[in-house]
Amino acid sequence: MAKAFASAGDLTEKEISFTQIGEGLYAFTAQGDPNSGVIIGDESVMIVEAQATPRLARKVIDCVRSVTDKPISHLVLTHYHAVRVLGASAYGAGQVIMSDTARSMVVERGQEDWDSEFARFPRLFEGHEEIPGLTWPTTTFSESMTVYLGNRRVDIFVPGRAHTAGDAAIWVPDEEVMFTGDIVEYHSACYCGDGHFADWGDTLDVIAGFQPRAIAPGRGDALIGGDVELAIESTRDFVQSTYEPVARVAARGGSLKEAMAAARAVCDPKFSDFAIYEHCLPFNIARAYDEARGLDHPRIWTAERDAEMWAALQE
Repeated sequence: MAKAFASAGDLTEKEISFTQIGEGLYAFTAQGDPNSGVIIGDESVMIVEAQATPRLARKVIDCVRSVTDKPISHLVLTHYHAVRVLGASAYGAGQVIMSDTARSMVVERGQEDWDSEFARFPRLFEGHEEIPGLTWPTTTFSESMTVYLGNRRVDIFVPGRAHTAGDAAIWVPDEEVMFTGDIVEYHSACYCGDGHFADWGDTLDVIAGFQPRAIAPGRGDALIGGDVELAIESTRDFVQSTYEPVARVAARGGSLKEAMAAARAVCDPKFSDFAIYEHCLPFNIARAYDEARGLDHPRIWTAERDAEMWAALQE
């Protein structure tokens, strides 16, 4: 029996957690679904990651309202993926922030990504009729910027290429807490279909260099203390374990399907119980194969390309 495409068969509602990871800092998590972050300042609130639809965004807002009635003034989007950005309109934030590179990727492939992810994650796009269109930032930055929520300083910066070319991370220095987006995952597969395998490890080193006391990853539980290093190193292992066997196959002129088998031999024993593992693996192998053959700029995924690749790689 053929496997359900991507996460099309995952229709089970996930349990939401709203975890405090510092003074006025919270992680909205949902058993491997995309996370959001909340940063409460003296005067207003910053949200990190919008969710896929306004309907999902309102679940984040409900959690925010359980701890503060301050207005939501800023929304930071760590990258361009539809499941992260298309719920933005629900927040009514005056500033919507992305890196310059992330915005350029909305221009280049935003609609294609929306169409692609809509087919991959039907449960996450329930209520999609409310989405007003592509999400565009009001504010962009090249390398870093600082926002003050009253006296609270928030540093937003690009630590390097990883999950995408324009990934941003958010550092709250007074509590030594990091919101990493999908640069770091915890007990959830990294989606590498638009990633940069060769750079990802160096980017993780930048994150680790801050010595965060706590992090909110892109997916999976929030992490405090020793679990921070565990999550960073698990992410590093996942990325390396995916890329290295694929690169060996590509170097000898092997096929994409051979690369899939080689990666499974390494990754299945370690990561098969991770959230969205089976969803991510074919996309990850396809991108790793391209990168190993010298394609630095990831090809654009479309709904049609998704389906063709998925069918070609199924056993």
